[in-house]
Amino acid sequence: MLSPVPQRSSITLAVLGALNFTVPLCAQAADGTTTEPGLSAVVVQGSGPQQATEKSSSYTVKKSNAATGLDLTPAETPQSISVVTRAQMDDFKSSTANAVLDGVTGVTVQRYEEDRTYYTARGFDITNFQVDGLGMPMAFGLVEGDIDTALYDRIEVIRGANGLMSSTGNPSATVNYVRKRPTRQLQASGSISYGSWSNKRATGDIAGPLNESGTLRGRLVAGGEDGDSYLDRYHKRKTYLSAILEADLGEASVLSAGYSYQNNRPTGTMWGGLPMTWSDGTQTNLDRSTSTAASWAYWTTKTQSAFIEGKHVFDNGWQASTSLTRRESHQDSNLFYAYGSPDRSTGLGLYSYPSLYTLDSSQNQLDARASGPFTLLGRQHELLFGAGYARANIREYSGYGNDIGTALSSIYNWSGNYPQPDYSASSNSSNYWLRQRTLYAASKLQLADKLKLILGANNTHVSSAGDNYGMDYGRDDSATSPYTGLLYTLTPSVTAYSSFASIFTAQNQLSGSGSRLAPATGYSTEGGLKYASADGRLNASVAVFRVRQDNLAEYVETVNLRDLYRGIDTYAQGYELEAAGEVLRGVQLSAGYTAQSIRDSAGQVARTYMPAHTLKTAARWQINEALKVGAGLRWQGDTHNDLSSSSVIRQDDYLLIDLMAGYAFNKNLSADLNIYNLTDKKYLNSVRWSQNYYGAPRSAMVTLSWKY
Repeated sequence: MLSPVPQRSSITLAVLGALNFTVPLCAQAADGTTTEPGLSAVVVQGSGPQQATEKSSSYTVKKSNAATGLDLTPAETPQSISVVTRAQMDDFKSSTANAVLDGVTGVTVQRYEEDRTYYTARGFDITNFQVDGLGMPMAFGLVEGDIDTALYDRIEVIRGANGLMSSTGNPSATVNYVRKRPTRQLQASGSISYGSWSNKRATGDIAGPLNESGTLRGRLVAGGEDGDSYLDRYHKRKTYLSAILEADLGEASVLSAGYSYQNNRPTGTMWGGLPMTWSDGTQTNLDRSTSTAASWAYWTTKTQSAFIEGKHVFDNGWQASTSLTRRESHQDSNLFYAYGSPDRSTGLGLYSYPSLYTLDSSQNQLDARASGPFTLLGRQHELLFGAGYARANIREYSGYGNDIGTALSSIYNWSGNYPQPDYSASSNSSNYWLRQRTLYAASKLQLADKLKLILGANNTHVSSAGDNYGMDYGRDDSATSPYTGLLYTLTPSVTAYSSFASIFTAQNQLSGSGSRLAPATGYSTEGGLKYASADGRLNASVAVFRVRQDNLAEYVETVNLRDLYRGIDTYAQGYELEAAGEVLRGVQLSAGYTAQSIRDSAGQVARTYMPAHTLKTAARWQINEALKVGAGLRWQGDTHNDLSSSSVIRQDDYLLIDLMAGYAFNKNLSADLNIYNLTDKKYLNSVRWSQNYYGAPRSAMVTLSWKY
């Protein structure tokens, strides 16, 4: 079993390894570029991919289909939506999913270790992830590895329940990663970076036609990263690649195929974090560089995915697409967990728990959908319907030595010098499969000139069987999740909206009796106002939300290395303010404020480890054609976790400031300087568990970029 730490069971890792980012790439038929004379462009409308953001300097988009599968503007989407564009990622050098989601309104990135992270929104874990609008939910919100953003054009976050396109109605958010696509005109770019702790990074990106007529196009993105860390003994290595081919089969059909790969090879990795309390129950305050990792520890995560997809546009405006994906994931780790509460004066009181862990998972996924316009009662509407099928197979192995529980030297002078065991004392394993079948439909109905109704539903059947570390992994759950949204145009720029979605989430956690918890159920409602400028360059919104989720799994204790949970009823409510786009000539802004309250069935404040207030801003001022400057601010309110009546972990509210500046020497060559955590603020990444570690101190990075 991979981890003795709460919420980090082998079930978590297996399901994540099977279900994370295992979706096809959609063919891009219209990428916003000009078609050469004499070539016939395939124009894909409806639920196809929207115009790429990589050619734009904007911090917003004009359309997104992540919420409903239908092409909707942000003002037409009856939920809160944030988009981190390619320009924003490039300006602040947000090269990982963690860095991107750190800046998204209402999202909290809870780094538990260097290589495993929770994302939360509206008081709950984000478990729905998509690529190009297609995806499967994860059983937990724990994400492994260092997901690189070089392969993506933008990242969209739809807050609130989104069971329509993600198969379950989790009330937190859905994260949609939108891939870079082949282009009809030749383009190329590359960058090299060097930063604090000898961090080095290089990326290359080339796209364009592969034949004279331009009917065959391709794109190749590749790169890597290598460097040390502010954490003792931690060293990261990463390589990534994406190759996509796209072919026009006549004037109305597109066939695409691709392969992606990422290999993370960090060493000196922590399994768990630092102890947050001393033996007397008071909170620790260790150096930021402190790590409990052994010098020989490593955690390799390798994922690769291949896909093929066909898309056809009919004369009546309808389109149909079918995609097939194969994804494989492999994890190989040699880890060291230090548990206990040390003595404040001596630093003694930690004990060893090393383990060898491997995971192999594979998944096949098929998705077919059709969408297009139709006329009813003299008005034109839109309809989408589709079906999906996926099956995953998972195998795990854990090995243990006979040295578990060995007393360690003082945390004050721990150097990672611990003999590596041979893991021959005992072992355990799992072998099981998961299957999911879905049927979904969505429609945009134009009820009146100013009134639109979004209706949809998703029927999901989830089943599994096999053995998970001696426990039966069998389950069979199904439900239909309806979705409703209503929009009314108050003025040409302002729209009022409301939405409702039901919640159904199958749960794998075990109760104290050893039985599996029943699915979590409930509802999510939202309402507010949305603003869109006439030219689409600025979007803003104000939203009020309320969520109820019954029987949600809440950790209780760990017994015999198994995490036990109880089902609790929770209520969350709050409001959000957000603006994105060009607020002044030459000034791009992404800003959002969230206030939320989470309570249990008795009305008591719950989940206090999540901040009740957050503020996120990122701004860039293009002073002239050559010079740009910008700043990012992230503030969150205080958090705490009552581990017991005498032991509390606290993190006061804090503000992080990032700065950037860029200079273009000419149209091809530019340089950027980024400074992170300008004030060198010391803070905990999370207080969710009894272990964690501190955020990165002040750091800097210089990047030299070239483009054609």
